[in-house]
Amino acid sequence: MTSAGDDKFTFIEGVKNPHSCTVLIQGSTDHAIAQMKDAIKDGLRATQNCVEDEAIVPGAGAFEIAAHVHLEQFKRTVEGKPRLGVEIFAKALLVVPKTLLENSGLDVQDKLLRVLADRENKHRVVGVSVASGDPIDPAIEGIYDNFLVKKQMLGLAPVLAEQLLLVDEVIRAGKSMKSDGGMQG
Repeated sequence: MTSAGDDKFTFIEGVKNPHSCTVLIQGSTDHAIAQMKDAIKDGLRATQNCVEDEAIVPGAGAFEIAAHVHLEQFKRTVEGKPRLGVEIFAKALLVVPKTLLENSGLDVQDKLLRVLADRENKHRVVGVSVASGDPIDPAIEGIYDNFLVKKQMLGLAPVLAEQLLLVDEVIRAGKSMKSDGGMQG
């Protein structure tokens, strides 16, 4: 019998072939407990994806940075309008490292340019440090993303962009906003 606060718990340990476990969560508020539960579920889902995929990719925006650099090189081999599409898709991939930098309160443009230059000059896997914004090797830092998540991202991004382009009318607050700028009710 072990105490945790006012509650008493019985822990069964040393089971030779366990197939389940219980995670004890304590927090000062219901909100804090809910956040911990979400974090645990996210971690378990990421672990499940990793086991099922049998693959991971470098995190910290490294996948997106590498894909951006590759598409920028590929763009040189494409002519006409498709070239613009490749360029736009390459730029769109940088949203992930930009968001990491912005959420860290860092100078996004300055730090991103430094990271891209490091990637292009040293031809190595590079991600962004959320602490400093400097280039890092995510594998050394132990930062990885799920392969399945990146695969789904690459598959869904063009589909969502196409769907947005097909929108011919925006409905806002119960009113229709036509392209002529007038509102109709």
